[in-house]
Amino acid sequence: TKLIKCKTQNGTFDVPFCDGKTILECLEEANLPTHSHCRDGFCGACRCKLKGGDIKYLIDPLAFMDDDEFLPCCSAAESDLSIEIE
Repeated sequence: TKLIKCKTQNGTFDVPFCDGKTILECLEEANLPTHSHCRDGFCGACRCKLKGGDIKYLIDPLAFMDDDEFLPCCSAAESDLSIEIE
């Protein structure tokens, strides 16, 4: 099982990544609050910083992101991840 290490304002949490789900769905199941609206990579509300690891997009995002950011609503973990949720 891949592990998502999530840094938040309330501390750091380890969340298991379940195949067949998006990273956002895994964060929500772990009760980690993450802003989201469209769930299709369009709005960018869920953007997080990718500190380490590899993701793959299940659908190509349209929202603007900085080079160190990704959209968990439309991505899956390819390896263990280290992310920062604002």
